[in-house]
Amino acid sequence: MAAATPGFPNDIDPALPTRLEGSPRGNTKRRQTLLTLLNALHELSKDDGMGGLEPEQQPSFEDDRDVPSVDEHLQKVGAESFNRFQRRVNNLDKELRNFSNAARQLGSSVGILSSAFHLRDRITQVAYLFRENAADLFPRKVSHQPKESLARPDVLPRKLRHKHKPPPHVRRPVVLDGLDPEDFPVQLGYFARDVMTFLHCLNEFPEFTDEAVNASIVAFEGDLKYWASCLKTYEGQFKYPAVQRYLHDLISEMGEHIESISTSLSMFIEIGVPTIRFAQKHGASNLLNLSTVATFFSAVTATTLQFSYGTTGTTLSDAVNAFWFTSMVFSIAAAVNSLLGLTWKQAMYRSPGHRVPWWVLIWIKRSPLVFLVLSVACFSVGLVLFAYSSKQNYVVSTITTVFTAFSSFGLAAVSAWFASERWVFSRHKGKKWLQDSLDDFWDGFTGFYPIRVLSDLFRVIFVYSRRATMRTREVAIQASSTLSNLFSRHSSETLNGSSSENSLPRAGSPEHILTSLRTRRGSDNTHGTSPLSEPKSPTIAGSSVDFSYGTLSEKLPAGNPSSTTLSVPRARLKNAVRSVIMMQAASTPFRSRTMSSTLVSLDGTRRETLHLPMRSSRVAGLVPRLKGLTATQDLAAHQALVRHLQFSPNGKFLATSSWDRTSVIFHVGEPFTHHRTLAHPQGFVSQVAWSPNGNLLLTKLNRVVKVWTEAGVCTRTIDRHTSVQSICWLPGGEAFMSVEGGDVTKLDLTGKVLDTYHFHRLTIHDVSVTPDGQRLLGVGTLLESRDGLQPSRCRAEKQIVVYNLDRKEIENQVPVLHDIRDITLARNGHFALVSYEFKAPPQLWKLETVKDRTKADTTTIRLSLRHTYLPKFPVDFAGPSYFGGKDDQLVLCAGKAGDIHIWDRESGSLLHHVRAQALGGDLTCIAWNPAADPFMFATGSHDGAVRIWTTPPAGEDTQYAGPSYTGTPGTSTPRTTSSTPVLDLEYRAESPTTQQEFEHGALSRQSESTDDHGAPAPSRRTISFTTSQPLGSVLPAPPM
Repeated sequence: MAAATPGFPNDIDPALPTRLEGSPRGNTKRRQTLLTLLNALHELSKDDGMGGLEPEQQPSFEDDRDVPSVDEHLQKVGAESFNRFQRRVNNLDKELRNFSNAARQLGSSVGILSSAFHLRDRITQVAYLFRENAADLFPRKVSHQPKESLARPDVLPRKLRHKHKPPPHVRRPVVLDGLDPEDFPVQLGYFARDVMTFLHCLNEFPEFTDEAVNASIVAFEGDLKYWASCLKTYEGQFKYPAVQRYLHDLISEMGEHIESISTSLSMFIEIGVPTIRFAQKHGASNLLNLSTVATFFSAVTATTLQFSYGTTGTTLSDAVNAFWFTSMVFSIAAAVNSLLGLTWKQAMYRSPGHRVPWWVLIWIKRSPLVFLVLSVACFSVGLVLFAYSSKQNYVVSTITTVFTAFSSFGLAAVSAWFASERWVFSRHKGKKWLQDSLDDFWDGFTGFYPIRVLSDLFRVIFVYSRRATMRTREVAIQASSTLSNLFSRHSSETLNGSSSENSLPRAGSPEHILTSLRTRRGSDNTHGTSPLSEPKSPTIAGSSVDFSYGTLSEKLPAGNPSSTTLSVPRARLKNAVRSVIMMQAASTPFRSRTMSSTLVSLDGTRRETLHLPMRSSRVAGLVPRLKGLTATQDLAAHQALVRHLQFSPNGKFLATSSWDRTSVIFHVGEPFTHHRTLAHPQGFVSQVAWSPNGNLLLTKLNRVVKVWTEAGVCTRTIDRHTSVQSICWLPGGEAFMSVEGGDVTKLDLTGKVLDTYHFHRLTIHDVSVTPDGQRLLGVGTLLESRDGLQPSRCRAEKQIVVYNLDRKEIENQVPVLHDIRDITLARNGHFALVSYEFKAPPQLWKLETVKDRTKADTTTIRLSLRHTYLPKFPVDFAGPSYFGGKDDQLVLCAGKAGDIHIWDRESGSLLHHVRAQALGGDLTCIAWNPAADPFMFATGSHDGAVRIWTTPPAGEDTQYAGPSYTGTPGTSTPRTTSSTPVLDLEYRAESPTTQQEFEHGALSRQSESTDDHGAPAPSRRTISFTTSQPLGSVLPAPPM
C-alpha cells in the first residue's frame, strides 16, 4: 500500500491516492472501502493526539507507480540491517548458553549461571522491542513476533509446567506481555545493569581475568546508559517514524558491541574456563594431599601413643603424653578441615571468596596447613622428651634432640618465609617481592649513623688487608719466576733452536692457505679454473679481504690462476641472475597519473536495479531535460580547493569561496564573465551567502563575517572573536544568524547583536530560518545526555531541532545517528533537506503544523521523515545538498569522487546520475541556479575549477572536450577553454595597502597566462574604499 513516506508505511496520509498492491485496478468498490477505513483510522489517530492540522500544501502525484520501487529498496535495506542484528543476538545467546554449560563444571558457578540467564532474558526483551519497531517500519519484509511465543509459562497446565522442566541455564527466555515501545529507555537501562552484573560475576573467578571481555562489556554498558538517558527525552514519541528510524539505526551500533562480546566470550570459553578449572583442580588436589598427610600423621601419632600413655607420674612422661595427644588432635583437625575445604571448593552453589566472612575463609583455607604444622611441632617436642623420659642412651637422646631442633628450625624458617611473602603481597599488591622488601629493610638498617660508622670501619680494614695480601702475593710470584729462570735458561735455548729448524707454516699464513688450496684442488689445477672472465668484486683498499661470491677470504698471489678465474657453474649462475634483474628493470613501466578530461554522454538506457522507469507525465518531462544537461563551461576560479558555491536568488551572479583566501563573483551568461574578486587576507573563505534580494553578499571566515555589495564593495567587517560555524540570512534580509558553538547570534548588517539564542547541551552546525521568520531549524551534535553521560564507543547523538524564536524554546527535536553537515529549507517553507557527512544519503523532512498538547490555541511544528534519497551505490558525498528545479521539485547532491545524483523530491526516485569517470576530478560542492531556464547548476572541485552544467543551445556539439591545461608540467591549474574568453580580473580588498600586496601576487600569477594570440591577458586594477561605506551611499552596479 503506497504511503506518504516510503519506508514508513505507518505514517499514512489519507489525502494521497492509495492503491492496494496486487488488486485489480477496476475493483473500485474495494478500493473505496479501504480508503474509508484509512480515513477512519486517521481520524482516530488525530483524536489520540497523533494527528495534526491539515497542511497548507499536499504533494500531488499524477501516478504513484514509481513509489514502490524506492520504497521496496528501503524495505529491503532496513530488513537486511535488522536480520543482521538478529543474527548477532542469536549468536550471543548461543555463546551465553555454551558458557553456562562450560561454567557448570566450575566451583561457585551459580552466580555466573544466574547472571548469564538474566542477561539472555534481557536480550530477548530488547530484541523483541527492536523487532516490533522494525516491523512497523518495514512491514513487507519484517513480521511481528508470533503471539504464541509471548505465552507466559505460568498459565500452562500443571502437568506441562512441571514435566521435563529444563534447568535455568538451558531454558530459553520468553517475552512477557505488556512490553511497549515506551519501555525502550527502561529496558536499555536494565540491559546495562544485567551486563555489569554478568561482568562482576565473571570477575569473581580470581584464577583468570580477560581484559578483552572486561573492555567490551564496560564499553557496552556505558553506551547502553547513554542511549537510555538520551531516549528519555523522546518520551511519548516512540511511535513517530522519525524516532523509530533512529531506534532502527541504533541496532548497527549495538550489533557491533554484541559481536565484540560474542567473540570475547568464545575466546573465554576456549581459554579462560580450562584455566579456571585447572586452578581449581590444583587447589583441590593440594587439599586432598594435605588431608592424606594429616590422616597418615594422625595414625603415626596414635601408634606412638601406645608406648607412652601407660607411663605417668613423672614430669617428663606427662609432658610427652600432653604433646602427643595435642599432636593427634591437630592432625585430625587438619584432615577434617582439608576434606571440608575440598568439598566447599568443588561446590557449585558456594559463595565467592569476597562474599564470605573473613574468619570462615581463613578457617577453610588456612587452618588445615596450620594445624598440620602445629601437629608436627608438638609431635617433635614430645619425641625429644620421650627420648629422655624413657632413659635412652645419652648419644641417642643427643642425636634426637639435635636433628629435631634442626628440622624444626627449617620448618619454622620456611613457614615464616611463606607468611612474609603473603604479607608483602597484601601490602604492596604484587609490586614488590619479599627479597626487595628485605633489601629495602637492610638499606634502612645500614642507614643509621652508628651502623654506617661501623660499616665504614670494617670496609677500611678489609681494603687494607686485601692490599697487603695482594702485595705479598706479588712478591712471592716474582721470587718464584726469578728462581725458575735461573734453572731453565739452558734448556729453553736448546728447545728454541730445534723449533726454528722444524717449524711448520702457521694457520693464518699465506703459505698455509696455498697448501690447503693445492691439497683441495689438486696440483695440476685442472679443476677450478675457467676461461670465462669475471668482473672484479669490490675490494676494500688496503685490506686483503675480498667479497667475491659473498664469502670472506684472503687474497692469493696474482700469479695464481685460481685467484682470477671462477668455476663455470657459479659464473653462469651469476650472469643469469644479473640478466634477469636487468630485464625486469627494463620491462617495468613508468606509471604516471592521468586524468580524463572528456565527458562521456549518458543515454540512461541501461536498466536500473533499484529504480523502475518513470511513468509519471510530470517526471517523464523532467528526465529528458536532466539528461540533456552537460558541462558547457569550465572556469579557472581559484588556485586552491573550492569550498562553497551559491547563485544569487535572481540568478544573475555566482559567488564562490576557496581556500586561496579569495571569493569570486561571476556574472551569469553565455559565457560566464568575471565580475569581482574579493580578497580575504585574514584567512580561508568557507561560505558565501546571498541576501534574499540578491544585493548583498556575506562571506564567512573562521572568526570574521564580511558584508559585500554585488559591486564588490566591503561595507562592514564583523569580528565575532569566536569560531563561526555557519551564517544564514533572515527572510527579510535585514539581519542574519551567526552560528557560534552552542549559541546562535542574531546580527544586523553593522554587526550589532540583536539577540542570542542558547541551545543547552548542543553544538549547532547549521541553521535555517522559516519564511515567516518565527522559527529556526538547526542541526547539531549532543554534547552530553540529560543525565550528564557521554558515549563510550558509539557515535554521539545528533539532533534536528525546531526552535521558536518568539518564545525562545525548542518546539520539536528529532534524533539522528549520522554526522550532520547542513540543513536547507525549501522556498515554501514546508520541507527541509538535511545533508550528512561521509556516505549517509540526504533526507527530506516535512514540517507539519500540529496542535500543542500543553497550550490551548497554540500550534507547533513537528518534523516527519518523508524520503531518504538513496544513490545507485554507496557514495562519499561532498558539500551540502540542494533543492533544484521549478518550485524546488528536484534534489541534487555531488559525490567526492565526481558523481552527481538528481532525485525527484516528491517520489524520491533517482532521475539522473552522472558517473564519476565522466568528470575527471574530485568534487567539493554543488549549487543550483534557481532562476535559470533551462536548468543550470555549478560544481566546484579540488583543483580550483568551477564547472557550469546546463543544456547547450540547439545545433551545438554536446560533447564537452574538457578543460585545457597550460603552464609548467606537473601543475594542475585549469585554464579557460576556447569557448570562454579570458577573464578580466579585478581584485577587491579593504585597504589600498592590502590591495596592492594582494594584487601584486595576483598579477604575477596572471602574467603567466596568455590569450589565444600570445598576447598577455588584459587586467584592470580597482582600489576599493579605504573605510567601510554605509549601505545607502553605495550605488548598485551597472547591468552587464
